[in-house]
Amino acid sequence: MVHPCLRCGACCAFFRIAFHWSETDPSLSGTVPAELTEKLDPHRVVMRGTQSKQPRCIALKGTIGEAAYCGIHPIKPSVCREVEPSWEFGRHSPQCDKGRIAHGLEPLTPEDWLDPSNDDSPPLPQSG
Repeated sequence: MVHPCLRCGACCAFFRIAFHWSETDPSLSGTVPAELTEKLDPHRVVMRGTQSKQPRCIALKGTIGEAAYCGIHPIKPSVCREVEPSWEFGRHSPQCDKGRIAHGLEPLTPEDWLDPSNDDSPPLPQSG
């Protein structure tokens, strides 16, 4: 099963991604590359591209709704790690739905997390 986020990317092209500047400072255990951010205020930075009228994070790679992924996934900002895809953990995510709808995508459902290769249902009767 391909993770639904790897076909989506909508949240990365809908929300302003703002977080504390310390996440870009390696001396403070920050991991987000500072060159991918810009200053928002004295305490926060934003991922480049997410302040624009039609936001798109500089780290987003691919085509929204088809094949998209975070180019810095293992070291992405804390705010990105906090956004859960709807129903991945058995609960609805308004942020996920809002981003998907804004890009013309249907909200995720619990069925999007079923692995079709792990189908425990009995086989359908064959007509003879």
